[in-house]
Amino acid sequence: MMKTTFTFPWSVLCAVVVSAGLLTIPQYSRAETGTGQQDAAGAIQARLDKSQFKDVHVSVDSNGIATLTGTVDLYEYKADADKRVHKVKGVVAVRNDIQVGGPEVPDAQLQKELSEKLTYDRVGYGNAFTSIGVEVHNGVATLGGHARWDPDKDSALALVSTTRGVKEVVDNIEVDPTSPMDDDIRLRVARAIYGFPSLQKYAMDPAKPIRISVQNGNVELYGLVNSKSDRDVANIQANTVPGIFSVKNYLKVANEPSERPK
Repeated sequence: MMKTTFTFPWSVLCAVVVSAGLLTIPQYSRAETGTGQQDAAGAIQARLDKSQFKDVHVSVDSNGIATLTGTVDLYEYKADADKRVHKVKGVVAVRNDIQVGGPEVPDAQLQKELSEKLTYDRVGYGNAFTSIGVEVHNGVATLGGHARWDPDKDSALALVSTTRGVKEVVDNIEVDPTSPMDDDIRLRVARAIYGFPSLQKYAMDPAKPIRISVQNGNVELYGLVNSKSDRDVANIQANTVPGIFSVKNYLKVANEPSERPK
């Protein structure tokens, strides 16, 4: 009797093995992804286990994007939650939809309050070389101007972020370049301005100095003066300092329309 031998085609066998492997891989990945989402969500909840975040909720999708919802009392808490979640392993991006609750403060009132706070901020730390302003629209505080150092900028942002009624903060503050040449110019311009007899009065109140910003040898003057004469004298005195490239005079005159930087 002739023995029949059946040979299974090698190509078919390979296809079966590969197909079986491919069928198991997605199942493993989905399980791993689900575990990763749970781990990330748990880690986020642990980082937000503070009383200020009690009304904040979080979800993490399969792409590692964390979405924050709910409410907090201050904008500072919203920003802090964002920073905390960004540090969680497995989170690649944060969608911050947290709403800032608290009192509803009229824009004009809030802007006046913030402006007054900013004028006295960092007194004793050379705030004559920092000029930061704020505008408020629908509870959104937009900060602009120049800061001498990063700590000056950080202090202004912290001050605004912890003020009740602020719903969002937009940071447009520029930190002036750091260089020995600019530092020298700042001091010499300050001496030229405050050393002039009719301008010495502006050194008395730290909240109302003539603010001096220097960027790569270019001088900008900010602040409020009593008269056009004082404004012109400050401009002349700044221009007497050797080594500067230009002077832009944005000083405001009390009770007169002001020129703003463009």
